[in-house]
Parts: sequence; C-alpha cells; structure tokens
Amino acid sequence: MNNRRNTRVLLSGPYLLWAVGFTVIPLFVIIRYALTDETGAFTLNNLFAIADPINLKATVFSLEIALMSTMICVLLAYPLVLAFRRLNLSKNRFMLFILILPMWMNFILRILAWQMILSNNGILNFILGKIGIGPLHIANTGLSIMIGVVYDYLPYMVLPIFNAVAEIDEDVIEAARDLGGNSLTVFRKVIFPLSLPGLMSGIIMVFIPSMTEFVIADILGGGKLQLVGNIIEQEFTRSSNWNLGAGLSVALMLFMMVSMAFTMKTDHGYGSDGKAGAVW
Repeated sequence: MNNRRNTRVLLSGPYLLWAVGFTVIPLFVIIRYALTDETGAFTLNNLFAIADPINLKATVFSLEIALMSTMICVLLAYPLVLAFRRLNLSKNRFMLFILILPMWMNFILRILAWQMILSNNGILNFILGKIGIGPLHIANTGLSIMIGVVYDYLPYMVLPIFNAVAEIDEDVIEAARDLGGNSLTVFRKVIFPLSLPGLMSGIIMVFIPSMTEFVIADILGGGKLQLVGNIIEQEFTRSSNWNLGAGLSVALMLFMMVSMAFTMKTDHGYGSDGKAGAVW
C-alpha cells in the first residue's frame, strides 16, 4: 500500500513542479504587481482602474461578446450532440474527430482564414454577389469577432455536452417516449436536465476564454474594437505599465471567479451524480 502511494507521489511530482513553476509563481507575481505602484507601494488603484470609462466600456463589450458567443455555442451544440447520439457516435467517435480536427491547425492561421472570408472583398461577399445579394460589411465589426470566437470555442462546448448526453441510459429515453413524450418533451424533461453538468462545464470552458480574448479582436476587429483583453495586452507590451495591466487582469480574474462560483453552485443544485432529480 505504501509502495503504491509512493509511486503516485513520484508520478505526480513533475506535474506539481510544472503547476508551481508556471502557474502558482506567475500568479503571485501578477498579484504583487497588481497591488503595488511603480515605486512598490501598496495600492488598490490598479484594481479600481477597471471602472475607468475606457476600461469599463471594453469590459462591458467583452462581456457582451462572451455572453452572446456562449449562447450561440449552446444553441449549436445541442442539435449537433443529438445528431451524434442518433448516429450512435458514442462508440464510433469519428465525427468527433472531424469536429476537433481544425483545432490541430495553427490558431492564427484559422483566424486569418476567417478574415479572408469575412472581408469586404472576401469569399463570402464574392458568393453573395454571384447570387444577387448585396455585399455585407461584416469585417471589423463585433459580429466578425463573435463569429471567430464561436468558431474557435464551439468544440469546447460540444465535447462536455456530448459526454453528458452519451452517458444517459437509452432505457430512460425510451421510457419517456413510452409515457407519451414527443421529441421536444423528451429533450426538455429528460435529456436537457441530465446533461446540465456537461452544459455547465461547457459554459465555463467557453465563457471565460471568450471574456479574455484579444487575438481574435486584433485580427477580425481590425484593431478598431477594444476588448478588455486588448487593453491588458497593450498595457504589458506597449505602455510597459505592468502594474496597471496586472491590476486589470486580477480584477477580471476576480469577476471570473465569482461567475464560476455561481455556475458551480447552479451545477451542484443537480446533485453530485449529475442527476437532476425527478424530471417528470
């Protein structure tokens, strides 16, 4: 027993070193910068700078993009997951492989491809012009940023929901149908409640990185639209104001922690076993 325990400790050693060296220590460094000014004196002004008009506007815009992108990912994920279940892909996961295959391509190249598609003289407007529809001015707008975010993070919504739906016993669904439930009723009262743990995981995995995104906004927004991630990146790389950049990062992190705590509290309301209680 002791040998097994020692083996586990030994195997977890590299991960612990990695976590401490590349997560814990950098986090403490950021917090130190956030709570001090250029002279090293303690201050909370860097945290409160999130309420400045420019920063607050960027934060609200980031929140809007993250919320809308998360909602769109949910609306796209469930029909896709239900189609996967109907095709019995819980055993044959080839389609899931096709879904995540683009993630193996370089992130910047994928976003640059969307820039070519959505530009005023891009592929989308070329096709629309051929069928007699006027050009759409999507480039450098919030919509283009949202499209890029949804494209990039949709697999992170699909995979946890798929795992949750795949674990639902087929006998439960068949029993619901035998009781007279149509497809919509079965989804609303059986599949959706039982898949909520996966949905909550997907929301966390999509909403949080969407809120802090800045590369997609730089490329698809043309530098004209500022997310809070762009402001933080500029404070570190252009203004060299690490204190303010760290303060905004910590303030945003606190907001994320509150959001995550609320999401996890909602998730716990459905039981530790992932069941939603009585669904009928």
